[in-house]
Amino acid sequence: MDALLILIRDGHVLLAQRAGTGYADGRWNLPSGKLEAGETIAQAAIREAHEEIGVRIAEHDLRFAHLIHYRNHLGNARMGTFFEVRRWDGEPCNAEPHKCSQIAWWPLDRLPAATYPYTAEGLAAFQRQKPFSAVGWDNRSEAQPF
Repeated sequence: MDALLILIRDGHVLLAQRAGTGYADGRWNLPSGKLEAGETIAQAAIREAHEEIGVRIAEHDLRFAHLIHYRNHLGNARMGTFFEVRRWDGEPCNAEPHKCSQIAWWPLDRLPAATYPYTAEGLAAFQRQKPFSAVGWDNRSEAQPF
Protein backbone atom coordinates (compact mmCIF):
# COMPACT_ATOMS: atom_id res chain seq x y z
CA MET A 1 0.00 0.00 0.00
CA ASP A 2 1.30 3.42 -0.97
CA ALA A 3 0.56 6.78 0.65
CA LEU A 4 0.67 9.69 -1.82
CA LEU A 5 0.50 13.39 -0.95
CA ILE A 6 -1.18 15.99 -3.12
CA LEU A 7 0.25 19.29 -1.88
CA ILE A 8 -1.54 22.13 -3.63
CA ARG A 9 -0.50 25.77 -3.75
CA ASP A 10 -2.08 28.34 -6.09
CA GLY A 11 -3.48 25.66 -8.42
CA HIS A 12 -0.12 23.89 -8.64
CA VAL A 13 0.81 20.46 -7.32
CA LEU A 14 4.21 19.54 -5.91
CA LEU A 15 6.02 16.77 -7.80
CA ALA A 16 9.42 15.19 -7.29
CA GLN A 17 11.61 13.83 -10.09
CA ARG A 18 13.00 10.41 -9.20
CA ALA A 19 16.71 9.77 -9.62
CA GLY A 20 19.30 7.20 -8.61
CA THR A 21 16.85 4.56 -7.43
CA GLY A 22 16.74 2.22 -10.40
CA TYR A 23 12.94 2.49 -10.46
CA ALA A 24 11.14 5.06 -12.61
CA ASP A 25 14.18 7.36 -12.57
CA GLY A 26 13.50 10.57 -14.51
CA ARG A 27 9.76 10.30 -13.87
CA TRP A 28 7.80 12.85 -11.86
CA ASN A 29 5.88 11.54 -8.88
CA LEU A 30 4.00 12.85 -5.88
CA PRO A 31 5.78 12.76 -2.54
CA SER A 32 4.93 9.22 -1.49
CA GLY A 33 6.05 5.95 -0.05
CA LYS A 34 5.08 2.53 1.13
CA LEU A 35 3.27 1.72 4.33
CA GLU A 36 5.64 0.38 7.00
CA ALA A 37 4.79 -2.23 9.63
CA GLY A 38 2.81 -0.86 12.53
CA GLU A 39 1.68 2.41 10.94
CA THR A 40 -1.61 3.58 9.55
CA ILE A 41 -1.82 4.93 6.02
CA ALA A 42 -2.19 8.45 7.46
CA GLN A 43 0.95 7.98 9.58
CA ALA A 44 2.81 6.77 6.48
CA ALA A 45 1.76 9.92 4.58
CA ILE A 46 2.92 12.16 7.43
CA ARG A 47 6.25 10.31 7.71
CA GLU A 48 6.89 10.44 3.96
CA ALA A 49 6.15 14.18 3.87
CA HIS A 50 8.87 14.80 6.41
CA GLU A 51 11.36 12.34 4.91
CA GLU A 52 10.96 13.37 1.27
CA ILE A 53 10.13 17.06 1.30
CA GLY A 54 10.97 18.19 4.82
CA VAL A 55 7.52 19.40 5.86
CA ARG A 56 5.40 18.54 8.85
CA ILE A 57 1.74 17.70 8.39
CA ALA A 58 -0.84 17.20 11.11
CA GLU A 59 -3.16 14.26 10.63
CA HIS A 60 -6.22 16.54 10.69
CA ASP A 61 -4.74 18.36 7.65
CA LEU A 62 -4.84 15.19 5.53
CA ARG A 63 -7.98 14.88 3.45
CA PHE A 64 -8.67 11.54 1.75
CA ALA A 65 -8.78 12.28 -1.97
CA HIS A 66 -8.58 9.03 -3.94
CA LEU A 67 -7.90 5.30 -3.80
CA ILE A 68 -6.39 3.68 -6.89
CA HIS A 69 -5.86 0.02 -7.70
CA TYR A 70 -3.35 0.23 -10.53
CA ARG A 71 -1.85 -2.49 -12.71
CA ASN A 72 0.92 -1.56 -15.13
CA HIS A 73 1.57 -3.02 -18.58
CA LEU A 74 3.75 -5.77 -17.02
CA GLY A 75 0.89 -6.90 -14.77
CA ASN A 76 2.40 -5.53 -11.54
CA ALA A 77 -0.30 -4.15 -9.26
CA ARG A 78 -0.23 -1.41 -6.62
CA MET A 79 -2.78 0.14 -4.32
CA GLY A 80 -2.42 3.81 -3.48
CA THR A 81 -4.18 6.19 -1.13
CA PHE A 82 -3.99 9.84 -2.20
CA PHE A 83 -4.33 12.56 0.43
CA GLU A 84 -4.92 16.21 -0.41
CA VAL A 85 -2.93 18.61 1.77
CA ARG A 86 -3.44 22.35 1.70
CA ARG A 87 -1.71 23.21 4.99
CA TRP A 88 1.71 22.14 6.27
CA ASP A 89 4.60 23.48 8.32
CA GLY A 90 7.85 24.35 6.57
CA GLU A 91 8.83 25.06 2.99
CA PRO A 92 9.01 21.94 0.78
CA CYS A 93 12.55 21.03 -0.20
CA ASN A 94 14.32 18.08 -1.75
CA ALA A 95 15.09 16.25 1.50
CA GLU A 96 16.23 13.06 -0.30
CA PRO A 97 18.65 14.18 -3.03
CA HIS A 98 19.95 10.62 -3.28
CA LYS A 99 16.48 9.55 -4.53
CA CYS A 100 15.23 12.72 -6.16
CA SER A 101 16.90 15.13 -8.58
CA GLN A 102 14.47 18.01 -8.00
CA ILE A 103 11.05 19.07 -6.79
CA ALA A 104 8.82 21.54 -8.61
CA TRP A 105 5.32 22.97 -8.59
CA TRP A 106 3.32 22.06 -11.72
CA PRO A 107 -0.10 23.29 -12.85
CA LEU A 108 -2.52 20.58 -11.79
CA ASP A 109 -4.05 20.55 -15.27
CA ARG A 110 -0.67 20.45 -17.10
CA LEU A 111 1.53 17.78 -15.57
CA PRO A 112 4.92 17.10 -17.16
CA ALA A 113 4.95 14.48 -19.92
CA ALA A 114 7.28 12.34 -17.81
CA THR A 115 4.79 12.01 -14.93
CA TYR A 116 4.69 8.44 -13.67
CA PRO A 117 1.44 6.90 -15.02
CA TYR A 118 0.25 5.74 -11.57
CA THR A 119 0.57 9.32 -10.33
CA ALA A 120 -1.03 10.83 -13.45
CA GLU A 121 -4.03 8.48 -13.24
CA GLY A 122 -4.57 9.23 -9.55
CA LEU A 123 -4.32 12.99 -10.07
CA ALA A 124 -6.74 12.85 -13.00
CA ALA A 125 -9.27 10.97 -10.86
CA PHE A 126 -8.71 13.44 -8.00
CA GLN A 127 -9.50 16.35 -10.33
CA ARG A 128 -12.74 14.59 -11.34
CA GLN A 129 -13.48 14.06 -7.62
CA LYS A 130 -13.65 10.30 -8.08
CA PRO A 131 -13.02 8.46 -4.81
CA PHE A 132 -11.88 5.21 -6.48
CA SER A 133 -10.39 3.96 -9.72
CA ALA A 134 -9.08 0.65 -10.97
CA VAL A 135 -6.69 1.10 -13.89
CA GLY A 136 -5.09 -1.57 -16.06
CA TRP A 137 -7.35 -4.46 -15.14
CA ASP A 138 -9.11 -4.68 -18.49
CA ASN A 139 -9.32 -2.66 -21.71
CA ARG A 140 -11.18 0.19 -20.02
CA SER A 141 -9.04 2.98 -18.59
CA GLU A 142 -10.99 3.09 -15.32
CA ALA A 143 -13.61 1.24 -13.32
CA GLN A 144 -16.71 3.00 -12.11
CA PRO A 145 -16.55 4.50 -8.61
CA PHE A 146 -18.19 2.50 -5.85
